[in-house]
Amino acid sequence: MSPNRLSLLFKLYCLTVMTLVAAAYTVALRYTRTADKDLYFSTTAVCITEVIKLLLSAGLLAKETGSVGRFKASVSENVLGSPKDLVKLSVPSLVYAVQNNMAFLALSNLDAAVYQVTYQLKIPCTALCTVLMLNRTLSKLQWFSVFMLCGGVTLVQWKPAQATKVVVEQNPLLGFGAIAVAVLCSGFAGVYFEKVLKSSDTSLWVRNIQMYLSGIVVTLVGAYLSDGAEIKEKGFFYGYTYYVWFVIFLASVGGLYTSIVVKYTDNIMKGFSAAAAIVLSTIASVVLFGLQITSTFALGALLVCVSIYLYGLPRQETTSIQQGETTSKERLIGV
Repeated sequence: MSPNRLSLLFKLYCLTVMTLVAAAYTVALRYTRTADKDLYFSTTAVCITEVIKLLLSAGLLAKETGSVGRFKASVSENVLGSPKDLVKLSVPSLVYAVQNNMAFLALSNLDAAVYQVTYQLKIPCTALCTVLMLNRTLSKLQWFSVFMLCGGVTLVQWKPAQATKVVVEQNPLLGFGAIAVAVLCSGFAGVYFEKVLKSSDTSLWVRNIQMYLSGIVVTLVGAYLSDGAEIKEKGFFYGYTYYVWFVIFLASVGGLYTSIVVKYTDNIMKGFSAAAAIVLSTIASVVLFGLQITSTFALGALLVCVSIYLYGLPRQETTSIQQGETTSKERLIGV
């Protein structure tokens, strides 16, 4: 089997695993937030997830180096001895923290349907950041597939607003401002991390360790700023069950596979994988939670599948046609 074919199969394998893990995580998370009477602190769960991702990355780095001595030398040189790299990798951690807070602020000041629609702008925003920050080009068909994916995800997640007697005071201007910041943060942080990963030959697991160290600090501070009083009263692991630990495990594995996908493909493909995961998790919710499939969901799922196919089409044919046209023009000018 040729190296190119092996590389393609590896990328497809990573994308498939990431999609399945993300779908399972979504379903399991929904179950833990509805089935358990004593809800756990999601802020502490995020922090524990970062810790587990750090430990898994350290284990994979140890396996990659092959010996304890080489592992210690690698950590000493690339982590403890490289404060600049730690600062560099703390940027996406801080930006992701801002993104999560802005998303919550936007959801508090916008209707759920409006929030779901506008938040999908993170997909074309990621594509734009990829072009600007990584100097890549996307074909017209790829741009079309990106916006088709955006529309498909919007339809899949679309839920009609339900009438309520509770009047919630909202500030739409603040909500749209917050969601604009969240969209920009999402695109920038993902592409920034991809650029750091691909700008050097440093091991993927070393980069993960650097980022997760910053992530632990950021999420720990966020947990105590958000739920500090309740955590002190009830305990850091309050409400944790086997299902909660399973959700944390899925989030950790999903995070590692996300970094692999970003390393060997790009952030746009990560967005396509996440969209496919949304479709799978919704289908699973039909079986597990009795969710009703609507015509908008069916149309959205179809758009997602078609957009994934279109984005993955090879560009060689288009390139050769353009080169042929250029050659013909040069000949005409010469004549």
